[in-house]
Amino acid sequence: MRWIVATALRLRFAVVALAILIIVGGTRAARDTPLDVFPEFAPPLVEMQTEAPGLSTSEVESLVTVPIETAMNGVVGLKTLRSKSVLGLSSVVLIFDEGTNLMEARQLVQERLLRIATTLPAAAHPPVILSPLSSLSRVLKIGMTSQKLSQIEMTTLAKWTVRPRLMSVPGVANVAIWGQRDRQLQVLIDPARLRASNVTLTEVLAAAREGTSAAAGGFLETAQQRLAVAHAPAVASVADLRQILIARPAAPGNSPASNNAVRIGDVADVVEGFPPPIGDAIVNDVPGLLLIVEKHPDGNTLQVTRDVEAAIEALKPGLPDVSVDSTIFRPATFIELSLQHLNQALLVGCLLVIIVLAVFLYDWRTALISSIAI
Repeated sequence: MRWIVATALRLRFAVVALAILIIVGGTRAARDTPLDVFPEFAPPLVEMQTEAPGLSTSEVESLVTVPIETAMNGVVGLKTLRSKSVLGLSSVVLIFDEGTNLMEARQLVQERLLRIATTLPAAAHPPVILSPLSSLSRVLKIGMTSQKLSQIEMTTLAKWTVRPRLMSVPGVANVAIWGQRDRQLQVLIDPARLRASNVTLTEVLAAAREGTSAAAGGFLETAQQRLAVAHAPAVASVADLRQILIARPAAPGNSPASNNAVRIGDVADVVEGFPPPIGDAIVNDVPGLLLIVEKHPDGNTLQVTRDVEAAIEALKPGLPDVSVDSTIFRPATFIELSLQHLNQALLVGCLLVIIVLAVFLYDWRTALISSIAI
């Protein structure tokens, strides 16, 4: 101890410079250190989901989930395989050994998934591998409500304006929307009107499909250049869909004009609506949308939260009729309060150390003798 004290006093300038470097380096390292409520504790896993609208739970299990499970057996590093089948949705989770490279595992799963996708039922959508998420994936919950806009209009804003902006924030893996109502032009067929017009359901479906499908416009060749021809869709509103003609085979004694005179609006009610919702979102006691911001495993919770909040503030001028609440669920608040309490504890500890050193190192005897002599 004497040698350490003597060396420090002899090289006091070097000791002071080293102390300053340590303080500066520690401050910068603490500022850039990623913080979270809990450390990453989940093993490497890959989750894939397959939507199958119209299929029951047992059909999803036998026609979608089981073939995917069979295809995934034997993937290198696979430890546990779990699955869940519900009405219209299949979820398969692959858990890998500790230390497995997640990107390599996702590549192996994707290769097998491409081979099995072609054998799934026609009602099933292509399987989707979900983005990698941290153990505590939800970094922020954002509520959207409006007194002027409907949920369909808010869904359009959330899907095409808010979500793409939040997905561009570094560290954000996914933004899920709860309570969404996707805009749809719906053809509600009336069986009585269908029978009175002598039209089949297949003919109505074919007419709606052909009228709303996009087609290539091709190009126009000139002597000097080639001009692209854009195809303008025939249906842009409910009124356009009502006017689509239903093609029917020629009946004996009827002219072609009379055979093709039936329109979709004659046999069905065409309205603007949304698909049957899976769930609702209640924000501040009123129906709305709930945006769940999920974090990438390598993302910094504090930085991602602040960047998302900055993006929301930048979007607010373009959402004049929408109320946005980002304080519903915010784990970064817990981290910020913890850091604040830690700073207060360190400050109090430093003050106590200074007081203790002053009490024990101050030469009280000399000070007392000096005061008596005076």
